[in-house]
Amino acid sequence: MSSREDPTGRQFSLRSASGGATATVAQVGASLRHVAVGGVDVVPPYPHDGPTPAASGIVLVPWPNRVRDGRWTQRGQTRQLALSEPALGNASHGLLRFAPFEPVELSDAAAALGARVYPQTGYPFHLDVTIRYTLHDDGLDVTHSITNLGDDDAPVALGQHPYLCIGDADTSDLVLRSPGATFIRTDERKLPTGRAAVDDATDLRAGRRLGDLDLDTGYTDLARDADGRVRTSLSAPDGRRVTLWQGAGFDYVQVFTTDRYPDRSLAVAVEPMTAPADAFNSGDGLRWLVSGENWTTGWGLEWQL
Repeated sequence: MSSREDPTGRQFSLRSASGGATATVAQVGASLRHVAVGGVDVVPPYPHDGPTPAASGIVLVPWPNRVRDGRWTQRGQTRQLALSEPALGNASHGLLRFAPFEPVELSDAAAALGARVYPQTGYPFHLDVTIRYTLHDDGLDVTHSITNLGDDDAPVALGQHPYLCIGDADTSDLVLRSPGATFIRTDERKLPTGRAAVDDATDLRAGRRLGDLDLDTGYTDLARDADGRVRTSLSAPDGRRVTLWQGAGFDYVQVFTTDRYPDRSLAVAVEPMTAPADAFNSGDGLRWLVSGENWTTGWGLEWQL
């Protein structure tokens, strides 16, 4: 285990038992900054001289995605959050994006980091948040734990924003497969307007070449495998594959393609989420924790390289 300081805080380096897999976690946002297997990147790194780009790898708590106008109403109360996405007039990606997480437990192959959401404008609730990364030779397990420290019921949802790749394979030629049968329609502010069955432009179930896609799309009605996990995969033409799995409660996935990731003409984020955009208003996927209640769930990566 080693650490060093940069604009995203301390950097925590992990190594699997055999040393074949390595990972780096940044303190700010508890971002999953880099994963490599036998020298092959499966989570692309980003430069050390600036803040986390394009939300790369960050933890999304107490909501993923967006809240319309930063204003939300639940249980008869309307509250106003700060507009952290001013260009579109939304509150985006929760309250811990730029927060430093502190190490709770560190070892060669695992790192548990914790942070608090304190009562504030638009979210008068108090949460303890912990994320644990455990690196294996054949995968990465990510466990999220949220405890309500306050006296009142607290609404929570969570997600994460990892980007995926396969070494030096051209991202445009990777095939993306994801099992969502329904996608969430959005407006010009990236806010939901309804749901529909996947169509020719959005159906990823049989696999689509990434270079043919332009997505910032949420999916649900996710088919689960026999072990209860949802799996979204990227496959290279030579057969190499990296897969993101989602455990219980992660019933949504956002797929985001962009040309704004450092040193990449195309990058793809596969974002496991427990709730869709604007869940603080719709209530979809929103979980209410009573005082003292803990919620633990997780997702992870698998690879065949």
